[in-house]
Amino acid sequence: MLDFINKVFGAVNQSDSTDSKRVQNHDIRIATCALFLEMAQIDGEFSEKERQSILGILKQEYDLSDEVAVELTEAADKERQDSIDLWQFTNQINENYSEDEKIRVVEFLWKLVYADGKLDQHEDYLIHKLATLLGVRHDQLIDAKVKILNS
Repeated sequence: MLDFINKVFGAVNQSDSTDSKRVQNHDIRIATCALFLEMAQIDGEFSEKERQSILGILKQEYDLSDEVAVELTEAADKERQDSIDLWQFTNQINENYSEDEKIRVVEFLWKLVYADGKLDQHEDYLIHKLATLLGVRHDQLIDAKVKILNS
């Protein structure tokens, strides 16, 4: 699986800034997807609707094929399971995303929260924790929620 991901996104070559940028994009996609997966699974249920929402977000935002989106999800899930906390993922996002891009990530997280039509207490806790780790202010978090609920 990692060979496939490396083939799609390219391997690291320290002397080639294009390859480094490609791998950086790969890493940020893994980090973002890991947060999506954590949110989708925090309530103890991972529905097909949530899975399809994640795949749809990945395909739309990163212009990925179905196959690559599935592979990315699998790689992100493995890294998420192997991690001890979410800081490594939020730190990667903080280092590479602008404030607007981080707010967009939070909007996607809200979209996943409401994929099943309800806000679980674990989801509520996690989205507030992730917003804090991403440096997203409370008013931005609420604005993102309202935007998703009204869309």
